[in-house]
Amino acid sequence: MHPYAYLAIAILAEVIATSSLKATAEFTRPWPSLLVAAGYITAFYCLTLSLRVIPVGIAYAVWSGLGIVLVAIASFVLYQQKLDAPAILGMAMILGGCLVINLFSKSSAH
Repeated sequence: MHPYAYLAIAILAEVIATSSLKATAEFTRPWPSLLVAAGYITAFYCLTLSLRVIPVGIAYAVWSGLGIVLVAIASFVLYQQKLDAPAILGMAMILGGCLVINLFSKSSAH
C-alpha cells in the first residue's frame, strides 16, 4: 500500500479517536472508550507503516495539520462547537502549510 494511504488511515483513525474522547465521559462509558483506544492503536500503527518511506517530520506535519482541521470540523458537526474567524484563519494557514509541503518540498515522499 502507498505510504500516503497509510498516513491517511492514520489521520482518519486519530480524528475518530480524538473526536470520540468527549463521548467517553472521562472514560466512564465503555463503547466510546473502546472506540478511542482502537482509533489510537490503529492511528499509531498506520503512522509507523507510513514512516517506512515518509520522513517523520513531514509525516507528523501532515498528520497534525490535517488532524487539527478535521477534528475541528468533527467537533462542529458532533458537538456544535463553533470557531471564530481567527481560528478559521489559523487552520487555513495550517492547511496551506500542508499543501506547500506536499506540492513543493523535495523532502516529501511522492
